[in-house]
Amino acid sequence: MFAQLPERQMHWVRWMLTLAWLLIIASLFYDPWTPALTEPDHPWSPLRLPDTCISVQGKCLVEQPYPLGTTIFWGAIVPAAIFILLVFGHELWRRICPLSFLSQIPRLLGWQRQFKRENAKTGRVRYELAKVKPDAWLGRNYLYLQFGWLFAGLCGRILFFNADRLVLALWLLFTIAAAIAVGYWYGGKSWCNYFCPMAPVQKIYSEPGGLLGSKAHTSEQLITQSMCRVTLPDGKEQSACVACKNPCIDIDSERSYWDGLSKSEDVFLRYGYVGLVIGYFVYYYLYAGNWNYYFSGAWSRQTDQLATLFDPGFYILGYVINIPKLVAVPLTLGVFTAIGYQTGRWLEKRAKAYSRRHDTGISSDVIRHRLFTLCTFVIFNIFFIFGGRPLVLLLPVWVQYAYDLGLVLLSTLWVYKTWRRSPDLYSRENLANRFRKQLAKLNLNVSQYLEGRSLNDLNTHEVYVLAKVLPGFTKENRHQAYKGVVREALEEGYVNYSSSLEVLQQMRRELGISDDEHREVLEELGIEDPELLNPDRQRSLENQIRMSGYRKSLERLILLQQQASDSLSMDQMLQQHSTQIQALRHQYAITPQEEAWILSNFSPEMGNIRRAEFLVAQLPQLVECYRALNQPILREHRAVLMVLQESVHHKKEVMARAVLATLATLQDDPQAVELARSLGQLTSMVVTELLETEPWRDRLHPGILSYLSQPGANTLACSLDESPEEILSYLKLLLQDPNPLIQTACLYIIAHLDPAQGQALARDRTCSADSPLLQETAELILSLPTPYPPLTAFPTLEKVVSLFNSDFFHRMHPETLIKLAERAEVRLYQTGEVVTEAGDTCRELLLLLEGDAEIRRYHDRNDVQIERLQPGQTLDELDVLAHSQSQNTILASSKQTRILAIPVDTFDDLLDQDHDFARRVLELESRQLQQFMRSLQPLADYP
Repeated sequence: MFAQLPERQMHWVRWMLTLAWLLIIASLFYDPWTPALTEPDHPWSPLRLPDTCISVQGKCLVEQPYPLGTTIFWGAIVPAAIFILLVFGHELWRRICPLSFLSQIPRLLGWQRQFKRENAKTGRVRYELAKVKPDAWLGRNYLYLQFGWLFAGLCGRILFFNADRLVLALWLLFTIAAAIAVGYWYGGKSWCNYFCPMAPVQKIYSEPGGLLGSKAHTSEQLITQSMCRVTLPDGKEQSACVACKNPCIDIDSERSYWDGLSKSEDVFLRYGYVGLVIGYFVYYYLYAGNWNYYFSGAWSRQTDQLATLFDPGFYILGYVINIPKLVAVPLTLGVFTAIGYQTGRWLEKRAKAYSRRHDTGISSDVIRHRLFTLCTFVIFNIFFIFGGRPLVLLLPVWVQYAYDLGLVLLSTLWVYKTWRRSPDLYSRENLANRFRKQLAKLNLNVSQYLEGRSLNDLNTHEVYVLAKVLPGFTKENRHQAYKGVVREALEEGYVNYSSSLEVLQQMRRELGISDDEHREVLEELGIEDPELLNPDRQRSLENQIRMSGYRKSLERLILLQQQASDSLSMDQMLQQHSTQIQALRHQYAITPQEEAWILSNFSPEMGNIRRAEFLVAQLPQLVECYRALNQPILREHRAVLMVLQESVHHKKEVMARAVLATLATLQDDPQAVELARSLGQLTSMVVTELLETEPWRDRLHPGILSYLSQPGANTLACSLDESPEEILSYLKLLLQDPNPLIQTACLYIIAHLDPAQGQALARDRTCSADSPLLQETAELILSLPTPYPPLTAFPTLEKVVSLFNSDFFHRMHPETLIKLAERAEVRLYQTGEVVTEAGDTCRELLLLLEGDAEIRRYHDRNDVQIERLQPGQTLDELDVLAHSQSQNTILASSKQTRILAIPVDTFDDLLDQDHDFARRVLELESRQLQQFMRSLQPLADYP
């Protein structure tokens, strides 16, 4: 609820709170006024010193009137911060925290550490803002550092500055100086994220979200929660994020929480903090021998605190234990921290074991999350039994009861809200929100189904239900919407190529999208934007927000310049404002590569044109690659080559389709003409196929169609004289494809063309291959003698390639083919040997691999129709699908006939699990039935 408060308003709030805090620090140095309120004979002050004995180790404390700075700080300010974190969430606290505000002074003054970077080729110099690297020691261990500082701070409270105003003031000033120094040393909110001792406390009480906190992952706002932001002169707010931390609690606290749930440092922090806080409060009892010492608040006004450092640290059951307080305090807090951590780990193991024994279906992450939730609930209420209690006890009894009941009620409501959260629920909500945005882009008429509600009002399940019942939500729309979700998830680093299949599984189930369709979407995205699937490029939501902030600042600067002068080009405007742009680059830590990418996509239209130009620029290489795969030298590997040729042809189709979509948007724009001319010259056959099979003619401008339908004179001819070295270069390029079947086919052909290179590449793949098919092929290449034997020596690859080239399984997704091949069996038959006999129950789908076979169809005893089969044809697939008895006899008719047998159970399993596979099989069988009926039509018409 506080995420949307205007930044200008919050800026004044921060100023007031910071000045109030600095005033309290000043009062620690000089305060001649408030001691009067603590005089024992003050007529009305509730803070006057009591006339009762406060016993410490069996002796009554001697107390004098005292300034109220320490009492207010420990009794009101610190408890208020804990209350704000649990109830209102970090999104309020991080926006009002005075220490966070002061840490930004170097940024506001432009005094921040920078690294000088010089381009060796161009000589261009730029300055890069210093940030904490995730793989540095600090990036890996910051939680331990923060917890250590928190531990030291609690020890310091008891030993040095609970009551000593001068030491407390110096400690607070040291902390402020450290925050400002970190603000100079590192960019962004590095103090808050990596150093502040309050940060672990924030994590515990405000993650996964405050009671009244907002949900960033379902918000339509560009600036969420406590994200860094600035106010522009026109009053609008803009992100100022520099991606100093990933994931960042300021952007999405729940995302940060689930990301750290399985990390050992988070486990130590959660359980250790419970022990640390309990140990802190218990020590007052262990030291004084009673609870009255703590609840009276005498510890906050004990002016001789430093004089007690070497006094006995324990007084238990009336006995003094002569361990100095200086040692006893860290010893006690350390022991309780260790007990808290070990107890939490023990409870977690017991809970997980119970869940496994009783098969509750609750995941380990949810068990840990619920234990974390209980820890926060328990320690919040324990804290407020003690925290601020010396001041609360001064209030009327009914106010004390209302205070206690209110805290328990609020913390219980927080538990109720938090208990139901889970990583899966967060993921479903996140993806449903992304899908909701994609639905909105399709401009479908949904109002008649929502009864006055909007898409934003629908919950996670309702969004998917709506998509299923919308008449206009075709298969193509579903594909485009899902593709948009995947693209956005990849851009933000929410998923990567390997994790996307699992993370998006629930969404695919809701929409009826198969795993193979998902892989097809990934392939399309990888072709349209290769960097999107680049594993070496670290993508994150934080980086997206950082670059978006720079882009919006640049847009505003250019808009102001255009209002002043319309005649200047983009380059001229950038040159005129080079100083301001340099400041923006520094503010957002923008690299030259990032700036080039932002400028190339400065407007949606420009971004589409740049993307289309990029795709057209990639087409010549694909055309050359396709030519290399059609060289006579590779003819003996034709079966394997078909896999690669189909892949390259499909990539050309995807690229051409994406360019056609851009042309449909541009219509008769001059830039569209040049794109159309280049596309028609490079891929005339592919474009012709698309124009004939898809409704592009209705979407494209007639002038553009003329360039696409009439390729120019520069159409590339197919050369058949490429050298083996050139062919190998293209095969190595295809070897980088993420598809395991493409990788395996390339490795196989490379090994036959150049055994030495093949073995070197196979050696690398045996260590890193994720695919059993690729692993097996690489091992065979290393073990078989050279020159390598034919495809039959590579059993799994042969089965997959044979399935791929068959009429029945052609264009099936590689993963489906590999699954079939793993459970299929190759059988050898001699001339005249029976493969199947009429009357046998069809238990296997048969595919002819090599040799000849004949089907004998018996109409009656004397009428036998013989049909000869060629390699690649399937045998009696209709009988297999129907689980019926074979009506025909199949005989081997060559000296060596090899047949691939796929168990019908395997086939049925895939039909049940893979709806896309079932649809393809149905389409294929429908076409075959239509062909069969057409073949019978002349006989029916014969008189």
